[in-house]
Amino acid sequence: MADVDLIIIGAGPAGMSAAAVAARDGIRVLILDEQPQPGGQIYRNVAQNRGNRSWLGQSYAAGACLVDALKHPGITIQSGATVWRLDKGPFVTWSRGGISQTTSADHVLLATGAQERPVPFPGWTLPGVMPAGAAQILMKTAGLLPKNAVLAGSGPLLYLIAAQMIDAGSAPQALVETQTPRQMLRALSHLPRAMFGAPTLLKGLTLIAKIRAAGVPRYTAASDFRASAEANGDIGFRFRVKGRDRSLTCGLLLTHQGVIPGTHITRAAGIPHQWNAAQGAFQPEHDLWGATDQPSLHVAGDSSGIGGADAAAAAGELAALNILCQTGHHSTETRDQRAARARAALFRARAIRPFLDTAYPPPAEILTPSDDTIVCRCEEVSAGAIRHAIREGAQGHRQIKTSLRCGMGPCQGRMCDATLRGLLSAEATTNRAISPPRARTPIKPIALGELAALSPLQEETT
Repeated sequence: MADVDLIIIGAGPAGMSAAAVAARDGIRVLILDEQPQPGGQIYRNVAQNRGNRSWLGQSYAAGACLVDALKHPGITIQSGATVWRLDKGPFVTWSRGGISQTTSADHVLLATGAQERPVPFPGWTLPGVMPAGAAQILMKTAGLLPKNAVLAGSGPLLYLIAAQMIDAGSAPQALVETQTPRQMLRALSHLPRAMFGAPTLLKGLTLIAKIRAAGVPRYTAASDFRASAEANGDIGFRFRVKGRDRSLTCGLLLTHQGVIPGTHITRAAGIPHQWNAAQGAFQPEHDLWGATDQPSLHVAGDSSGIGGADAAAAAGELAALNILCQTGHHSTETRDQRAARARAALFRARAIRPFLDTAYPPPAEILTPSDDTIVCRCEEVSAGAIRHAIREGAQGHRQIKTSLRCGMGPCQGRMCDATLRGLLSAEATTNRAISPPRARTPIKPIALGELAALSPLQEETT
């Protein structure tokens, strides 16, 4: 007999929504999440910030309702838990407080969310250059506000962070954006469908209006990013706009080029992945309900394809309803009837994605950076070294990893796999498809002592 009915890996919008739906209908749920509190990246620390830090906005505060719904006797939350292995059964092996253990379940829902796309350019590894999402995490968890900061890249998150900084009294020095007028024009063809998500469009326009009203300069169609360390500890940021070289000096350079699904655990589980050309990322294959080709494994949220918080919450509910159906708690008819609201919400939330994906694509110079750019931060492997290895015969992620150790550092490829794929595709001499890199256990670094301390029964499942 399984230890629990359902293990949910990840306590973001998808995981929290699924847990609440499943527990209300009698399923025993265990949530495993790495963070100290549920909420995921989008709603990080939302319960603790209730009534405080109003500058984070109403959309952020709305996540408290999802956290409150977890107060159910059928839900057990293990915070600070790192899942590092997933086996057929299914069995989930996880570490907490320096101790690893294996828990069995009838079903597992993978809701591990997204990660920011790497933004490599010369100087991106300097102190003071960091992802914009990382700065936002500090804003949510510690109330630390970026000061004398420049936001560089593209995508709606830049507008949100800029507006939050303005409301908090720490407006950014400037926004340097890579999207071009031509890309925005191409995106207009998707505007009729995007109108199903009109509230999101209106929110974006409101954010841009706030940035403009605050007098924050915006440079669009920017290219050729370069950062250097100044003698006084500041960052010199150079770029080109309309054929002219521009430069800014700032204390922080916050970069962003959208987010991509976090797929290490889904790849390690053996779930097939497909290339999403519009979003420039691999995502696990699944059906409407989040079911995969692996028995008892579902996926939901941004780890299954980027859609945002509302889409993740709706997908989590659909996955939970399907699991309830598979466990005999509901008939297929009941599942379909109860799913109507969530399916409609999912459609509305996803309707805007084609518009956003077309309007804010990552530029070629980020996907295939210049030779002098570090690609693998852990092993300090440059784009030039990778191109040389490809021309010498390396044909995929595995060969690059073997020859250059690219992807073998502590991040296990999370900060270089996407860029490496771009380089492989650009240098390819045939139309051979680039497969996603394999991910192996341990999915996250683990101490050897924890492996040794596993009980004999747990060792058999790993």
